[in-house]
Amino acid sequence: MFKQLKKRPVAGLLMAGLGLSATVAHAQQDDMKSDYSSMSTSKYLFGDWNGERTRLEEKGVTFDLGYGGEAAHNYSGGDREITRYTDQWKLGAAFDLQKLWGWNGAKFEMVVTDRNGRNIGADANIGNNQLIQEVYGRGQTWHLTVFALTQKFFDDRLTWKLGRLPVGADIDSDMTCDFQNLTFCGSQPGNIVGDYWVNWPTSQWATVVKFATTKDTFLQIAAYQVNPKYVDDSYASHKGLFPGFPSGTTGALIPLEFGWKPSVNGLPGSYRFGVWYNTSKGNDLYLNTDRQPLAEFGGDALQHGSRKGAWISFSQQVTGEAGGKGASVFLNIASADHETSATNNQVALGMEYKGIFDRPNDFIGAAFGGSYASGYAAKNQRLINALTGSNTIVSRGYERVSEVFYSWSPIPSLAIRPNLQYIQDPGGSSKRDNAFVLGLKTSVAF
Repeated sequence: MFKQLKKRPVAGLLMAGLGLSATVAHAQQDDMKSDYSSMSTSKYLFGDWNGERTRLEEKGVTFDLGYGGEAAHNYSGGDREITRYTDQWKLGAAFDLQKLWGWNGAKFEMVVTDRNGRNIGADANIGNNQLIQEVYGRGQTWHLTVFALTQKFFDDRLTWKLGRLPVGADIDSDMTCDFQNLTFCGSQPGNIVGDYWVNWPTSQWATVVKFATTKDTFLQIAAYQVNPKYVDDSYASHKGLFPGFPSGTTGALIPLEFGWKPSVNGLPGSYRFGVWYNTSKGNDLYLNTDRQPLAEFGGDALQHGSRKGAWISFSQQVTGEAGGKGASVFLNIASADHETSATNNQVALGMEYKGIFDRPNDFIGAAFGGSYASGYAAKNQRLINALTGSNTIVSRGYERVSEVFYSWSPIPSLAIRPNLQYIQDPGGSSKRDNAFVLGLKTSVAF
């Protein structure tokens, strides 16, 4: 582990600093009993840093420090039975500028992340569209994930945010990443049009305006810079940690979202509906500029003047105590234009039950979903196969994914989450072997 930290100097310094803080805090405890009691009740592994964390928060400085790892073992599917591991460090801080400088309603946030590891789907040649380990991707390197100023107006009814942001941090942001498969994780449009809808950990220059229309409803609109460099792993490895202004911007992603957060029988829910419009041009997956098949006649792909789509996301607690023990259900649907999007639809539904076995921090989850491979892309590949005699697999249809997990938290700051995944028709083709994967997702809040 220490060899790995030497290669990641910021992570190494963080762990060394946190380790020192923990040592000092432990040394000042009266006895081992009180030390264990603090660890067993705090939401942070290293507690309150001997009270320093609370003192900083009172002055306007808070920290968000964490680690997440995902192991996966492929029992079937692809061409080999292997195990892979990938992880992410998160180093974040927020500054309440009202407390620090008297700047009313203002806050500044900064988050950097560091990703490492291997992708089991690629290494085992499973052929899946959605990542089996959601924490993999966007370049296994450092990323500037959030670098933004937030300002509130009109008794906090209007919120304006400006800076470097991932789309899913604000838009369609209710879906957590409790599951390990990407089908059930984060803002769903980014799972099907990830070439321009950029979710965590990558950010781009953006602005978001949110208005609370009532105490339970809101409307928000945003604009995000669309630049292919942000989704280029090579660019990320060299400049992904810096808030630069790369050349090559092609347009803007403009999502519009309406949200409703009702209380149904005293239980919380969240209902969102949105549409998006990307001003960048998009290549047709089948036709050339003469509106003839690209595979047969060659030339340049037909250019569409924009790209667009829509989504809905519902979540509702249905039993138990509000925000506590009980069952919750969710449904997510996203759809994009099929002429330019190789994967143009995704549906995911599932449930979670918190407080199982009367353990307040433990919960279970089960979900089923599908991602649809575009018929346009399939039509193009079939024509290529017919003209060249190749036998490349044609993907047209749903990649169906099921996942179940149990989340065990021996202490509030630690979650150990074994899971089972079944991927039917990986990539949307029945010619690929179905995959059965055993996973283990862990998270630690420092």
